[in-house]
Amino acid sequence: MPRLLMLFLSCVVTIDAEPADAIGQALDRLYRLQFAPAQEILSGYIAAHPQDPVGYNMRAAGYVFAELDRMQILEGEFFADDKRVIEKKGIKPDPAVRANVYESLRKARELASAQLSRGANNEQALFGMGMAAGLQSDYMALVEKRQLASLSLTKESQSWAVKLLAANPDFYDAYLTTGITEYLLGSVPFFVKWFIRFEKAEGSKSVAVRNLELATKGRYFGPFARVLLAIVHLREKRPEMAEVYLAGLAREFPENPLYQKELKKLRAKIGIVPGRE
Repeated sequence: MPRLLMLFLSCVVTIDAEPADAIGQALDRLYRLQFAPAQEILSGYIAAHPQDPVGYNMRAAGYVFAELDRMQILEGEFFADDKRVIEKKGIKPDPAVRANVYESLRKARELASAQLSRGANNEQALFGMGMAAGLQSDYMALVEKRQLASLSLTKESQSWAVKLLAANPDFYDAYLTTGITEYLLGSVPFFVKWFIRFEKAEGSKSVAVRNLELATKGRYFGPFARVLLAIVHLREKRPEMAEVYLAGLAREFPENPLYQKELKKLRAKIGIVPGRE
């Protein structure tokens, strides 16, 4: 399974109350598939806080998420079927969106790098660098279908997450990256692991689940971690566990039709009758 988009976005972060509210509002819109309102909020945040890399990363996330939705890549079957993940047919990527994604990530890296030059353990800067690498990896793997090319960025994102957790083990959002990495390694044949090496990752699926569960407490990636846990449980033939996570997401974000659709299909598959769950 490729590294998934950080979009279905409480932990301790060094942002003051007002910006945190703005970012939270934008993330709430993204989780509800309300892309234009999310970008409006993020534009206001960036104008007020031009030195914060998180704003630019979230702007990139909004573009990527909207593109995945337009290209119908957010369907549950896509992430449960490796053949569909690498399939190159279908709707073509939008060049304008690609330009917006890469420019936003370039700016996020520039700001985070400048902050790290003034303090190597700056948590927001470490988070910003890791998120930028992860988002670019997601875009390359899922939209451009360049899975092998995205691998170096996946490794980079893992490295930043490891550094961030060393500085602050309670920065729960970073566990999303380490959880995905563990599951990725745990899903490939053992001989492939000799050629794919990630910092502080052994390929344990149980560790992957534990890290994703920790990530559910994150401010940015909490809901997305629950999405990934649902996907992992589906892939590991634990549909009842997946149903629990999907049901929670459907209740929390009723405007998002994807949760409702996937929950309905899953309940039909495992024999849960509506109104009796």
